[in-house]
Amino acid sequence: MTYKVAIAGATGYAGGEILRLLLNHPAYASGDLEIGALTGHSNAGQSVAELMPHLPQLADRTIVDTTVENLAGHDVVFLGLPHGHSGPIAKALGEDVVVIDCAADFRLKDAQEWEDFYGSEHAGTWPYGIPELPGHREQLQGSKRVAVPGCFPTTMTLGALPAVAGKLIEPDLTIIAVTGVSGAGKKASVPLLGAETMGSVKAYSPGGTHRHTPEVIQNLNPLAEAPVNVSFTPVLAPMPRGILATITAPLKEGITQEEVTKVFTEFYADEPFCHVLPVGQQPQTQNVVGTNMCHIQAHVDERARKLVITSALDNLTKGTGGAAVQCMNLSLGFAETAGLPLAAVAP
Repeated sequence: MTYKVAIAGATGYAGGEILRLLLNHPAYASGDLEIGALTGHSNAGQSVAELMPHLPQLADRTIVDTTVENLAGHDVVFLGLPHGHSGPIAKALGEDVVVIDCAADFRLKDAQEWEDFYGSEHAGTWPYGIPELPGHREQLQGSKRVAVPGCFPTTMTLGALPAVAGKLIEPDLTIIAVTGVSGAGKKASVPLLGAETMGSVKAYSPGGTHRHTPEVIQNLNPLAEAPVNVSFTPVLAPMPRGILATITAPLKEGITQEEVTKVFTEFYADEPFCHVLPVGQQPQTQNVVGTNMCHIQAHVDERARKLVITSALDNLTKGTGGAAVQCMNLSLGFAETAGLPLAAVAP
């Protein structure tokens, strides 16, 4: 069977990353996956050659308007749209179409949390696209609806998960996460201009006000002994891609570095996209750029009796587009790793 795939919001950073990965997917090479409609409301009528010259295989294609009519007739539809736009489109496409949403519309289970952080009516909840969370891979296999997680929650969840599940820490997390400017999307914005970001680092949405905070708590709570508390502050850095999160939490009595290393290594032993670094080696964003990998390290601070976890990933790959393709693979029955790079470019 040949699966026909459409991308709504194809000219955005998330849509472009999904296309980059699909063009290198073995199913695309074999003819089992066909790239159909590429939509982008503000860019309709323009060519891919003009808008995304890094995708020469699609240079002769034209962007069409984001309408249900243009997206209909596909087996898989990726939605790379602003928050709040996915629900009506998904409903109109019907239940037989695999819809993979890269926005936040269907991530949260708690309707009140959605309304508090996003200020609109809750659209519902879909299977959540972090396969590495216990029980989630099974939910995603064959699913016709997938909510791709936020890039910050993926970084923080994968970093903290072994410590919370392994009962290594008290579930009181302080998180600082540094991100590249592409996390804000491909839009004209003065704070994201080169002149505003180069040579400067800036914190924003501090201490629990960022929209991704409830998503992290939702992910970790089912595995914790007590309700998880998260104080999260993001930091904007002058780089195109990448997230580096530092997660600090009180260490339980008697826990040693050897035990922490063992728990983290064993937890991710069978996960192809989670790499626990040796003791003394720290994650770097340059080592995950363009890959679907998350690099993780956990360090015991003996003096303060804290566990300091660092995790790094590419916000556009494992943080968005790669996660979307990984979930598509699970939905359609392809190998989960198909089309997803493990190795970065160096230097």
